[in-house]
Amino acid sequence: MLSIMKWFRNYKTAILYGISLFVLLFFLKWLELRYILFDHSLEIYIGSIAVLFTALGIWLALKLSKPKTKTIIVEKEVFIPKEEDFTMNQALIEKLELSARELEILDLMAQGNSNQEIANSIFVSLSTVKTHNQNIFEKLDVKRRTQAIEKAKRLQIIP
Repeated sequence: MLSIMKWFRNYKTAILYGISLFVLLFFLKWLELRYILFDHSLEIYIGSIAVLFTALGIWLALKLSKPKTKTIIVEKEVFIPKEEDFTMNQALIEKLELSARELEILDLMAQGNSNQEIANSIFVSLSTVKTHNQNIFEKLDVKRRTQAIEKAKRLQIIP
């Protein structure tokens, strides 16, 4: 029983010494921190501003480097005529004043030929094909080859 009391007393003493050492160490660290803050306040201020602007720069770079594209789904009705029922609309061709050469170029365009391939196949210059293309675009009131082909098929000008 005496040994337990002795141990308990030593245990209390050890705890008391531990707490007092902790308080002393805490006080010394607090003084050291206070000394560092007062002595190096300008450096700490400059460093905190540098960290703040670095974080702001990283955030801004991430924000600006993301692409701003949206995927927009456009549904468009596409006219697909029946191949066996094709009859050329001569009245509309005469109304639009499309020449035989323009019809030939429009047909070759619909087959997927480039301007140079069209020029080679009908033995004219590339600039002549481009001029015919512009005339076709004006007469059909379109801006692109694909629009011209689609409109010509819808109006039954080409098969």
